Amino acid sequence: MNVHADPAASLKSALVETAALTEQTLDALLPAPHGLHARVQAAMRYAIFAGGKRLRPFLTVNSAAVFGAPLAQSLRVAAAIEALHTYSLVHDDLPCMDDDDLRRGQPTTHRRFDEATAVLAGDALLTLAFEILAHPDTHPSAEVRCQLIALLARAGGSEGMIGGQMMDIDAPAHTHGAEEIVLLQRMKTGALFEFCCEAGAVLGGGSDEDRARLRGYARDFGLAFQITDDLIDVTSSAEAAGKQVGKDEAQGKATLVSIHGVAGARREAEALAQSAADAAAFYGDKAELLRALPFYLIGRES
Repeated sequence: MNVHADPAASLKSALVETAALTEQTLDALLPAPHGLHARVQAAMRYAIFAGGKRLRPFLTVNSAAVFGAPLAQSLRVAAAIEALHTYSLVHDDLPCMDDDDLRRGQPTTHRRFDEATAVLAGDALLTLAFEILAHPDTHPSAEVRCQLIALLARAGGSEGMIGGQMMDIDAPAHTHGAEEIVLLQRMKTGALFEFCCEAGAVLGGGSDEDRARLRGYARDFGLAFQITDDLIDVTSSAEAAGKQVGKDEAQGKATLVSIHGVAGARREAEALAQSAADAAAFYGDKAELLRALPFYLIGRES
């Protein structure tokens, strides 16, 4: 794909194309609702197909493409990460967590179904992610599959996403400075982004240096993405964002926006986007979409 003629248009087209391919893969991998347990499978599909940018699949597919990994393999890893990510959203929205009624402009899973079904649907999506990675169709090498499973388990566990969520739940009771906020966001959001980019190198046989470089790209990208999310929470409306806004301030949570102000946070996001782009530039034209993505996303409104 030629991204030089109109980088923004080419990137948007690539995002749409990857999202469509990921959803086709998910549709084939998710069980069709059947039997006396059909309700939980319907809830899984409702949560998965509620929309979204499919950024994690995009990062996975394009990181893998840098190293020439087969698209069918990277799409399976993309489906796995999207299943795990969606489980986290379903659980985050529950009354015992963030207590949200909207997700991507639609009723959250527990509102559309019920709380117990939402918990089970999230659990089922989490376990499906590892079932996908363990299958030989993901990669013929058992060693590679085990590496992917171990990386995703760590990224989604207590030293990654879950640990970050715990910090976020406790945040109103603490006075977090910038360092603690960065740690929280890198664990809660950034860990999965790091998995996506490193998984691409694992699938394609990249070196340890490649894996470290792509983790660095994802770390900066993820923090820029989260700062933009926090800016949206402060400056956007629920209609534009497709979800409730103003939650962080209402809950007394510190963010880099509350510490640095709107203008300062925007400058920080731009600097992080540039750092991520510089890391991707090492791979030349093969990573042109990865290089353009951070700047495209920090300008978003939802």
